[in-house]
Amino acid sequence: MGVAVSLDLERQRAEAWAAAADVCDPEVPVLTIADLGVLRDVRIENGRVEAVITPTYSGCPAMNLIALNVEVALEEAGFTDVKVTTVLSPAWTTDWMSEEGKQKLAAFGIAPPKGKAGRRALFGEEVVACPRCGSADTQKVSEFGSTACKAHWRCRACAEPFDYFKCI
Repeated sequence: MGVAVSLDLERQRAEAWAAAADVCDPEVPVLTIADLGVLRDVRIENGRVEAVITPTYSGCPAMNLIALNVEVALEEAGFTDVKVTTVLSPAWTTDWMSEEGKQKLAAFGIAPPKGKAGRRALFGEEVVACPRCGSADTQKVSEFGSTACKAHWRCRACAEPFDYFKCI
């Protein structure tokens, strides 16, 4: 009987994870919160489903909407006792983004973060390839793009502007 309960709990957790993982980022709707690495955990205890999320940066305005959308997604999946917990530690990093998420960003016209986060990302000179033509002849226009987690760049080869998802 204990094994059956354990398997049922794992099945429920997998269903809850899948429902929460499908929630899209309202600022970059081509990405899910699982692609971003914002969805950290889904737990089930005493019939309550708890989704744990971490913002991409402290004060991210999208987090309230993401939490609400996770609640709705879990309720639509049939879970009635739902809680969404936001945790700030450890701090989110672009290292948590999935490779599939980075590919989705590039296909959407946003240059994905390169390499691992670290001091070089904050203080070093970056070379960012244009997501449209692939040229490395690009320049940073502004440290902040359409959202605080992106920088605004311009390609000198094709003259197109683009966002770069900063390596944090």
